[in-house]
Amino acid sequence: MILVINLNASVDKRYELQDIKKGTVMRAKTVENTPGGKGIHVANVATILKEDCLVTGFLGGKTGEFIKDKLKCYNIKNDFVDIKEDTRECLAFTTDDLIQTEILEPGPNVTEDERQSFLNKYNSLIDKSTIVVASGSVPRNIEDSFYKELIKIANAKGKKFLLDTSGELLKKGIEEKPYFIKPNKDEIESFTGRSIKSDEDVISEIRRFQEIGIKLVVISLGAEGSIAGYDGKFYKTTFQKVNAVNTVGSGDSYVAGVAIALNRGYDIKKLLKLASACGTANSLEKETGFVREEIVLDLMNKVNVEEIG
Repeated sequence: MILVINLNASVDKRYELQDIKKGTVMRAKTVENTPGGKGIHVANVATILKEDCLVTGFLGGKTGEFIKDKLKCYNIKNDFVDIKEDTRECLAFTTDDLIQTEILEPGPNVTEDERQSFLNKYNSLIDKSTIVVASGSVPRNIEDSFYKELIKIANAKGKKFLLDTSGELLKKGIEEKPYFIKPNKDEIESFTGRSIKSDEDVISEIRRFQEIGIKLVVISLGAEGSIAGYDGKFYKTTFQKVNAVNTVGSGDSYVAGVAIALNRGYDIKKLLKLASACGTANSLEKETGFVREEIVLDLMNKVNVEEIG
């Protein structure tokens, strides 16, 4: 089973507008309310692709109830810790020029008892899992070292831990050697203070992560694809240009593809093809963190993975 951790879930409210103008009244063409959070997107894609998956984290209030109801409709298995404060809402405004503007709430405060309840649940669920995925931010008063604590538990139990976050959460998490990370070029430059100008620079950064014990490292290069390092070898993944509708959630869908491939025992090239196909398939849909299985399978045949370095 793939265990997905989504500590700071949200109700995602997506508005389609003609334009955004400050100081005016604007009417939305359409409004969609969906369960959100990077981990929930991962779990949705894994579920669509018929992989055994369960998502956990914190949920509270009417917004938390809405998410639980929607997850049931989507057939996504879940086991969240109930908290006193309301789960956050996040707003996304898409205008006719296809530019998306987001407003992300910080999330609830979690009590010490609620935090401990999650750790108890995590220790129980991880024993039934083969892969653990932790995605996104944490509630406002959860410490930056929390993912590091979860990785330590997973490593002690011999579970592969996939970490998809940023900032201090990523920096501290790396200290405990997760199995997989996927920072983008800008994050690496911010993280290390070194500029990346070539594929060789990317490979050098990947080697540094692998030297400290991170097995699988993927660095996204945006439209130029990505470079992955695994088992002493390096691979560049490229894909033909598509007419993207909504790229939000594509990174989460990519991570879902990695988790699924690891759970199925795919070799590294097939893993990278599935992950890339999942990320691209999401970009073709209006709904965030959603793919169609038949499109993923078709796109896998169009992904190019080349060994380099």
